[in-house]
Amino acid sequence: QVQLVESGGGLVQPGGALRLSCVASGNVRSMNAMAWYRQGSGKQRELVAAETSGGAISYGDAVKGRFTISRDDAKNSWYLQMNSLNLEDTDVYYCYFTDYEQVYWGQGTQVTVSS
Repeated sequence: QVQLVESGGGLVQPGGALRLSCVASGNVRSMNAMAWYRQGSGKQRELVAAETSGGAISYGDAVKGRFTISRDDAKNSWYLQMNSLNLEDTDVYYCYFTDYEQVYWGQGTQVTVSS
C-alpha cells in the first residue's frame, strides 16, 4: 500500500503562482509514475502533468508552458509549480501514483484563482 499526502493549494489572483506538493509513503517502488490531475465540478478528471521514474514528462495542453512537474525520489515526493494561473485553472488537484500494478490517489487540494 502507498499513502499520498498533498499540500499547497489555496486562493491566488489571476497571474499568480502556486506550488503543490505530494509525498508518498509506504511501499513505494522505484519504477513508477507520478502525476497531477484536476477535476472541476461537473467535469471529467483531466491530466495536468505526469513524470515517470524514467524521466518521461507530459503535460495537458491547457497548462503547457505554465506548469512544471518535478520529483525528488529521495523524498518520494513530486511537485507541481503553477505559474500564470488563470480563472480556468480553478479546480481540485489530485496527485496520482502508480507502480504499474496499482494506482493511488491523493485526497485532493483546492486551487482557486480569483480576483
